[in-house]
Amino acid sequence: MKTARVSETAAHGGLGAEIRSLVASNIRDYAMYIALVVIFVTFTIATQGLFVSSRNLINLVNQTGYVAVLAIGMTLILIIKHIDLSVGFVAGFLGAVGAILMMKGWNVWLVIPTVLLCGIVVGVYQGFLVTRIKVPAFVTTLAGMFIFRGLLSWVTAGTGTIIVRDRTFLQLSNGYIPDLPWGEGLSFHLLTLLLGLVMVAAVIFTQIKQRQDLKRYNFATTSPVIFVAKLVFFSLVIMAVTWIMATYRGLPWTAVIVAVVLVIYNFILTKTRFGRHIYAIGGNAEAAELSGIKVKQVTFLVFASMGLMSALAGILYTSRLASATPTAGLGFEMDAIASSYIGGVSVGGGVGRVTNTIVGALVIMSLTNGMNLLGVDISFQYVVKGIIFVLAVAFDVTTRSKAKA
Repeated sequence: MKTARVSETAAHGGLGAEIRSLVASNIRDYAMYIALVVIFVTFTIATQGLFVSSRNLINLVNQTGYVAVLAIGMTLILIIKHIDLSVGFVAGFLGAVGAILMMKGWNVWLVIPTVLLCGIVVGVYQGFLVTRIKVPAFVTTLAGMFIFRGLLSWVTAGTGTIIVRDRTFLQLSNGYIPDLPWGEGLSFHLLTLLLGLVMVAAVIFTQIKQRQDLKRYNFATTSPVIFVAKLVFFSLVIMAVTWIMATYRGLPWTAVIVAVVLVIYNFILTKTRFGRHIYAIGGNAEAAELSGIKVKQVTFLVFASMGLMSALAGILYTSRLASATPTAGLGFEMDAIASSYIGGVSVGGGVGRVTNTIVGALVIMSLTNGMNLLGVDISFQYVVKGIIFVLAVAFDVTTRSKAKA
């Protein structure tokens, strides 16, 4: 195992050798973090600090929300070696459905579950075509892209843009969590800061527990110095981001929604039998079938999950714009797929983590945000995204090929 090689190297070569070995054996995971740091430093310098201002970082979080949700669902699709090209216009159409329902007087707390249910229905429909009728996922979802783009144009044909005025709905992508009563009068958002401290405590607890489990079963671990340094680094990053938010207006509801989705999906993938089945199918579907895994059923549920995430993304995007437009959803699927691959999903399937996918989404949206601040033409932005995407996939292919060799 990689961890064993790291420990052996550390034992013979010291701390420097361990660091080099860690980087070499985990270069695929570290690359996206390096890319994110480079993007932040570059745009911070180019915008004279505007990129890392409190207002822009909060804006970046809200911009990333709908892409992150789509990318989490897409990660599962890509792990089982399928693809969903319809997610963008499914999100746009369902967001418009929600806007229309509210315009007709529906209560927002009835609209949201209705739209989410519609998303599940869409996922079930496409999953049925893929698993039962055996229409390839590429064809099924490409057809879905055309269908839902047409439906979006149809429902918005009368007004062009459907304005959303419900304040509760608008808060989903534009609002912030309320502060504690005794936080009034302070120069920072007390609850946000406390949540940051809780997150740091949770990270430290889980990492220590994971390290103890590895030792209990005689697996190799990193040296105490590296382990502590990693905890300190991530704790500082979490607290820095939390402090920026706390000194502005607090934690956005978008971040809370994405965090909840991330925790749920990470638990499913890492702690449940269903998650293990997803990875097994991605690794070798035929072998998974022979081992007793119900491949069609798992695939069906993954597509249903993707429909649900598309609906949630549509809600977040419509909330952010305070309207539904005929072009809503355009290019969303590309951002979601790119985020997943940049986040470490293997082109060969069977490999991927939703926690890394969030970083991939931040890379994509940081590029968009930074180039918008610099006034870069949209045409050139697509070129840059395309280059980053192909480099990420090429890097994945080459690093995994070397690992096998």
